Amino acid sequence: MTAAHGDVVAALFERRIAPVRDLASHAAEVAATCHAMAIRFHRGGKLVVFGVGAASTDAQHVAVEFVHPVIVGKRALPAISLTSDVATVTGVAATQGLGEIFAHQLRYLAEPADIALGISTDGNCESVQRGLEAAHDRGLLTVALTGGWDGGAIAASPAVDHVLVARSQDPCVVKETHVTMYHVLWELVHVFFEQPGVLAPEVVA
Repeated sequence: MTAAHGDVVAALFERRIAPVRDLASHAAEVAATCHAMAIRFHRGGKLVVFGVGAASTDAQHVAVEFVHPVIVGKRALPAISLTSDVATVTGVAATQGLGEIFAHQLRYLAEPADIALGISTDGNCESVQRGLEAAHDRGLLTVALTGGWDGGAIAASPAVDHVLVARSQDPCVVKETHVTMYHVLWELVHVFFEQPGVLAPEVVA
């Protein structure tokens, strides 16, 4: 391998360092997001996850990790992905438009105690934004994982309670950072469950 090749490899890794460092610099916001999620789970809510394209597989990844923890001894928590039912997704898209594929499902499948987690690589996915807005209207806790420098239209939406932004214009780097984000969410939610009294009503208030 030439020195030039080495420089290319180093640059590829360097592009991935800054977004993760930025995420770490927002540790308080990450913790607040996880605490809010843990409260909803503690009160009987479930996690409802969604995204389009490659983010649809991230949604399924998140759901299965909560329902079937890979770490032995961790508590399973209720979660579903709205991207898994092809018949419903394509049916809604055909009659109401692609922008409604998640909003429609949330109106009929979600409860006010639940958590809506929308994933969008550039932060501008219409169907994810509409889904989060529909969830907000029903009283769900709304969380978004976005990308770009500012998180796009989703990050700016008043319907989103918590936003975590992978600050990169490279969609590959954004997706990789999103994996780190939702693994951290999973771990910290469990940390809150393992601390006696943290989720009690008097503490939450």
